[in-house]
Amino acid sequence: MNMSNMDAEKDIEGVFSIEKTVKIGTGTTSRRVKQQAYYYAKQQPDGMVRIQGLNVENVPFGPSEDITKDMLLTEYLPVPEKYNEVMAKLREIQKAVARGDKFRKRGETFTAEYEYNKALSLDEQNVRANFGVGICYMARGEEEKAREVFERVLHIDAAFEDEHKHLFNEYGIRLRKAGMIAESVDFYNRALELTVDDENLYYNLARAEMERKNMDAVKDALARCIQLNPEHAEALKVLAFLKKKNLI
Repeated sequence: MNMSNMDAEKDIEGVFSIEKTVKIGTGTTSRRVKQQAYYYAKQQPDGMVRIQGLNVENVPFGPSEDITKDMLLTEYLPVPEKYNEVMAKLREIQKAVARGDKFRKRGETFTAEYEYNKALSLDEQNVRANFGVGICYMARGEEEKAREVFERVLHIDAAFEDEHKHLFNEYGIRLRKAGMIAESVDFYNRALELTVDDENLYYNLARAEMERKNMDAVKDALARCIQLNPEHAEALKVLAFLKKKNLI
């Protein structure tokens, strides 16, 4: 629902504000002032309401928090005039990312980069835009720029959520194929910290560790992969090959 239709039977979605007291300045010049903080709120299937702060572009940004509907309606005030602006910005980001994806798949990496950067100018933590622009840099061999994106992605927890599973798998493979082996290993280990067990992540981690001949780590990753999926054909093939060569 939007802000103009907020009865108790409807799922809540809108922009809300709360007044916070913040300290500015230091020492004898410090003082406390009241400021309005704005949040995008959306009710979840379990009935809780997920709130996320807005950045200066009025785009949901940063960590989110789940609160009860009663807490939201008691402590926060609806701001219906901001809701349409937030939704317009989110649509603008989605369209730019979709165009970036289209151009990247065509191999037009410079045009794709332009579109992804339009999205990132509004939301620097947008997952699809970060993955997309990083893949563009790797495709062009621009390792330093790719490394900057990698460092940013590593600190975006949302990048490793299940909805982006195919993207972060592809991104890790691209890192390995671009020769960024250490980054690839770090990336897969970070993904495994934040996601439910995924046999493909362990398989791809094993492939990356093979590149740097870290055979103990290869063995461990393959074992975890096969434990999760005893019929994982690629992992079984790699394991048989390594045993045949007496590498593990």
